[in-house]
Amino acid sequence: MMEDFDEIYEEEEEEEEDEDRAAEEQLLKYAPDPVVVRGSGHVTVFGLSNKFESEFPSALTGKVAPEEFKASINRVNSCLRKALPVNVRWLLCGCLCCCCTLGFSLWPVICLSKRTRRSIEKLLEWENSRLYHKLCLHWRLSKRKCETNNMMEYVIQIEFLPKIPIFRPD
Repeated sequence: MMEDFDEIYEEEEEEEEDEDRAAEEQLLKYAPDPVVVRGSGHVTVFGLSNKFESEFPSALTGKVAPEEFKASINRVNSCLRKALPVNVRWLLCGCLCCCCTLGFSLWPVICLSKRTRRSIEKLLEWENSRLYHKLCLHWRLSKRKCETNNMMEYVIQIEFLPKIPIFRPD
């Protein structure tokens, strides 16, 4: 008798999960395409440019204030401005010593580049929790193929989150 009750309860849970998943997919289908902010600097180390474009995208009009957008991009660019000169120096040293060290001299710059990406990702997470999730936006660092060649680059991708109504029982 109890086994039948557990079985019915599990079926109801699965049906609710399927309905929730279908509703979320439906909302995502009609969400606008994400806004992509590409790197605009002259130096790129392992796909990460030395600065991102601070021009306000027209797709964000009415979603976020241009001042907030520029402030967020400036914080990311400040982080890049601090980290990139060190990365470039290590890259040059690593390239000069590469033959003698069988490529091991490039490990420091790879680790520093990874650290820079993580710090930018943490900064974007902070920006999301502070402001952008409240505006139904989500900023993230994303890797994608360059439009001009086969190289990969890191871009800031701004996704529109669906507005899910919250039903509260009375």
